[in-house]
Amino acid sequence: MSEEEVVSTEPQAASTEGDAEASPEPQAPRRKRMDPARRITLIVLAVVAVLFGWHLMADRATPYTDLGNVDGYVIPIAAQVPGYITEVGVVLNQVVEEGDLIIQIDTLPYQLAVNSARASLELSGQQVRAQISAIASAAGRLGVSEAQLDRQQRYHDRVEAIAAENPGALSQADRDRAVTALAQAEASVISAEAELEKAKETLGVEGEANPAIKAAAAALAQAEFNLDNTMIRAPRAGIIGDLQLTEGHFAAAGQPLATFISAQDVWVRANMRENNLGRMKVGNRAEIALDVAPGQIFEGHVASMSAGVETGQQARGSLPTAEQTQGWLQDPQRFPVIIRFDGDDASGYRRAGGRASVIVYTGSNPLLNLLGKLQIRLTTIFSYLR
Repeated sequence: MSEEEVVSTEPQAASTEGDAEASPEPQAPRRKRMDPARRITLIVLAVVAVLFGWHLMADRATPYTDLGNVDGYVIPIAAQVPGYITEVGVVLNQVVEEGDLIIQIDTLPYQLAVNSARASLELSGQQVRAQISAIASAAGRLGVSEAQLDRQQRYHDRVEAIAAENPGALSQADRDRAVTALAQAEASVISAEAELEKAKETLGVEGEANPAIKAAAAALAQAEFNLDNTMIRAPRAGIIGDLQLTEGHFAAAGQPLATFISAQDVWVRANMRENNLGRMKVGNRAEIALDVAPGQIFEGHVASMSAGVETGQQARGSLPTAEQTQGWLQDPQRFPVIIRFDGDDASGYRRAGGRASVIVYTGSNPLLNLLGKLQIRLTTIFSYLR
């Protein structure tokens, strides 16, 4: 064997030994990776399960609804007395304070009625004073009649005494005249007493309690009341709506002329599902999100909960109608819950009929309350998109 062959053979042998030493141990089989679609599905299912569980617990612990409306007292402004409008003191949607003039009705006929009632009261006073004088006059006549009766009685007694002592001293004519005079005096007294009683009955009670004076005073008070009602004023602080009239319009008594929306007595009517009411109590703290004020949260509390709602029962004499539901889930019944605002933070945003979302915190549930706060705040942020 030549030297070249020896040389070439040795490296091959060395290479074989090196390969034997460098060969790694057998590797463990690799773990099979999860399918991405399956992983996403499991994540979605987990999220849905968490949300479902949160919904079940929050439904009673922190009930929420976006079916709320701002509500308040809406008062029709109507005239109590008829007449032509001489002044309209406000414009549509104007903010007014208590006592501000809204509408002025012509005062002339009512001022004349006041003047007439005052004259009638004065006349009644004069009549009463005249009746008092008549009573005094009748009393005087009665006194005169009684004095005459006393004199005739004494004369009659003397005549009878003389006739008894000396029957021939007086004639029968003298005795008859004494008897007649006595009877006339007695009749005069009876007549005077009747006239006095009649005068007293005509007068009635003296002073301000006299019926005639009371009637005249009541007529004057009514006339002054009507005159005062020619000025229609705002009953409290609020806003004037639906104002469509001007000077010269005839206002009939009781006819609505405008609408007054109170700015003080305002609340939220939240229509809660029936199963939201399980743990809810009057006084529970609430948070309110108004569509008119995106990004803001207003504090409130539960003022009252409805005891029932209309179910559409048939009237008497008609046939019942079976309730029908669409699908396999029945629509939940909803009950109005009245939420009152705490403080005046929402005074500029409380518009009657405005949309509102409400969440109520029924107890000490730190995690659920935290999630509820997050929910209502996300709701008011999303109000920017409505």
